[in-house]
Amino acid sequence: MAMLGKRRPSRVRSGVSGLQGHRPSRVALPAGAVDETSSRVIERLAHDGRGVAHHPDGKALFVEGGLPGERLEVAIHRAHKRYDEAHIRELLEASTERVAPPCGHFAHCGGCDLQHLDVDAQRRHKLAVLVELLTRQGIETPSPALLAGSPDGYRRRARLGVRVDAEGEVHLGFRARHRHRLVDITDCTVLVRPLNALLLPLRELLASLEAPRQVGHLELLDSDQGAILVVRQLRDHAADARRWQYFAESRGLHLAQWWGRESPCLEWLTAEPALSCHVPGPRGELTLGFAPGDFLQANAEVNQQMIETALAWLGEGRDRRLLDLYAGVGNFSLPLAATGADVTAVEGASAMVERLADNARRNGLSLKAQQADLASDGVVASLLDASRPDWVLLDPPRDGAERACLALAARPVARVLYVSCDPATLARDAAHLVHGGYRLTRLGIADMFPHTSHLESMLLFEHPRTERRPQGVSPDG
Repeated sequence: MAMLGKRRPSRVRSGVSGLQGHRPSRVALPAGAVDETSSRVIERLAHDGRGVAHHPDGKALFVEGGLPGERLEVAIHRAHKRYDEAHIRELLEASTERVAPPCGHFAHCGGCDLQHLDVDAQRRHKLAVLVELLTRQGIETPSPALLAGSPDGYRRRARLGVRVDAEGEVHLGFRARHRHRLVDITDCTVLVRPLNALLLPLRELLASLEAPRQVGHLELLDSDQGAILVVRQLRDHAADARRWQYFAESRGLHLAQWWGRESPCLEWLTAEPALSCHVPGPRGELTLGFAPGDFLQANAEVNQQMIETALAWLGEGRDRRLLDLYAGVGNFSLPLAATGADVTAVEGASAMVERLADNARRNGLSLKAQQADLASDGVVASLLDASRPDWVLLDPPRDGAERACLALAARPVARVLYVSCDPATLARDAAHLVHGGYRLTRLGIADMFPHTSHLESMLLFEHPRTERRPQGVSPDG
C-alpha cells in the first residue's frame, strides 16, 4: 500500500487490486470507446467482491479492489455494452474498512481477492450476498449463525502450478488474477504452516530436476499423518523420481505421483500411508480415511463447526432415516450415523464409496454406502422412494442439486439440510424447495475461505406436512 495516494507515471498502470505497480493485460476497446481515467465513488460490492460504481449516464462500472464509500481515480481496461471494467489508478478517499493485505502476492495472485477488506466486513459482505440472492427468490431468511475460524493459516490442501519458461527458468505458484499466467509464490498466508514451509524448498528442487517440463503440477495435503506431496508427472523419469524420494524422506513427507497423460495412475514413492483426519461426532472424534484425489474440505476448523451445526440442527437420529447425497468419504454421514440415524450415503465416485464404507467399519458404525449418478434424471426420486427418508442432507458441488430439490419438492421429507458452496445455485435450488412447501428455518454462513469472495453456507428446510409425524413413519404414512 506504499503507493496509495501517489500519482504514478502515466506509462505504468496499477494492478487489478489498485494497490501495487503492475501492468494489466490490455484489451482492445470497441470502436469509439475511450480508455477513460476518471474519479468515481464506489457504491457497494458486487457478488464477486469488485466495487460497483456508475458513469454519469448510468452505465455500471466494476472496479477491481474498490470498496464501498471510496473515491477513486479509475482507468477502464475493458468496455462492454452494458458495463465497463476498471482498475484503480489512485485512491483518493479510502474506506475505514480498507486494511493492508497480509500477503505480498495480493496484487498479482488470483487466490485471495478480498485481503484489502477487513475480515469482519468480508463476512458481512458474504452474508449480504446470500440474503440478497434468497430474497430475490421470495425467501425470508432467519437470523444467521456465523461459522468462522482463523483467517490465516487455514488451508490444508492446495494445488500449485509448475511452468518452465523459454529461458529455462522454473516457476511454481498459483494462477494470476483473470489470467493463465503463473505467479511465483514464495509464501502463502492462508496455507497451514507445514505446507507453507515447503514452498521455497520445492522451488529449489524443481530447479534441480533434469526434466522439470515433465512436471504438470504439485498437490499439497495436510493430514493426521503429516504432510503429503503429490507430483503430477507427465512422463516417468527415474533420476528425478529419486530426487523427489530423497526430498520427501529428508523432510518426513509422504510422496506419491500421478504419472501418465491419458489415464494417470497413482503410485506411492514412499511407503503408502493410511491417510486420515478427524471429524467431530456426538460422542467423540471419528476417523475419516481418505486418499489423494478424494474431496476433503480445505478448512478443518470451519468444517468441524459445520458438522457440529448439522448435529445440533438435526438432533438425535435414533429411529430416523437419513439420505446423504454427495456424501464423499463420509464427512457428514459418519457423525450422523453415530447419532443412531439409519443412514444411506450416496456418492458418484466409486472409489470414494469404497472408502466411505471402510470409514464406517473403522469407526464401528453401520450405514449403507452406494454409488449413483445424482445428476441423472430420476435417480434421486428413485433413491427417495427406496429409502423413504425422514431427513435428507445435500452437499453438492458448485453446480448445485437442482434435480434433487425438484424430487424433494414432489416427495417431501421432514427436513432437508443443504450445504452449499455456491450461493447462486443454492438460491435457485432453495426456490424449488420453498415452492414445494418447505420453510427455511435455519441459516448459517460458513467462512470456509477467508480473504476470498467464496461463500459456503448451511440452510435447514422443514416441511410442515411431515415434520410432526411420529419418528420412523414414512411420508406416505
